Amino acid sequence: MSLYSRIEGSGKPLLIIHGFLGMSDNWKTLGGQYAERGFEVHALDMRNHGRSLQSDEFNYDLMVQDLYDYCKEHNLEKVDIIGHSMGGKISMFFAMTHPEMLEKLVVADIGPKYYRPHHQDILAGLNAIDFSVKPSRSDVEEILQQYIPDFGTRQFLMKNLYWVEQGQLAFRFNLKVLTEKIDNIGTALPEGTVYDGSVLFLRGDRSDYIKDQDFETIHNHFPKAIIKDIKNSGHWLHAENPKDFVAETLAFLTA
Repeated sequence: MSLYSRIEGSGKPLLIIHGFLGMSDNWKTLGGQYAERGFEVHALDMRNHGRSLQSDEFNYDLMVQDLYDYCKEHNLEKVDIIGHSMGGKISMFFAMTHPEMLEKLVVADIGPKYYRPHHQDILAGLNAIDFSVKPSRSDVEEILQQYIPDFGTRQFLMKNLYWVEQGQLAFRFNLKVLTEKIDNIGTALPEGTVYDGSVLFLRGDRSDYIKDQDFETIHNHFPKAIIKDIKNSGHWLHAENPKDFVAETLAFLTA
C-alpha cells in the first residue's frame, strides 16, 4: 500500500517529510508556498502517521523503502526533499541508499548522529488518554496538559485528533507501535556512509538537536553540507519562523 500524500503545484518534484507524531497537514501552508514557486509538492504521511498505512513494523529501512516505492509509483525519477526531525533522518538514509534519485536535500533540525529516546513525557501523556470513555477535545487537552506544559507542542499533537464517528475521537498516528518502537527513531546513520550531493542543514537557534560539535559528523557524511541557523526558533523551526525557513530553503532549492 502506498503512502498518503497531498500533491499540489507543478514543476520540479519536492517531497516534504514530517517529523515524529506529525503529518502532511502540518505543512499545508508552506507546501502551498513552494507550489507557487514552481514545485510539484508531495507532502507525505509516513507509515503509522496521518492517513498512511498502519503497520507493526517501524524503522528507517522500511520508511526508506516506502519512500522509494512512492517515487516509483508516481514516476518521480529525480526529487528534492525537505525532511524535518524524523523526516530529516529518513531523507538522510534515503540519500545514502538511493543517491541517484535525489537532486537537493534540506534537513531541518536533526543530525546524522544517534539520539537517545527523549519523547517519554509526550508518549506518557498520549497513552494516558482513554478513548473508550469518549473524551471531548478539551478533555484530551486537559490530560495532555499534565504531561506536556508547552502549549505549542500540545496543539501540534492535537492536530492528530479526528472523529472516527459522532462522539468518538481517536489519534491518527499508531500510538501503540510508535511507543513500542521509540528506540528506532534515534538511529544513527551507518559509519562510513557518504552522500556527495547538495545538502542544506537548517537548525533552530534555540534548539539543541544540532550542536556545533556535530558539524564534523555532518561533514563526514555530507561533504558538501551547508549549515545555517534559523533565528528565533526551536525544534519546530518551520512553524516558529516560517518566513526565514521558506526564504532559506527556496534560495537553496532554486540556486
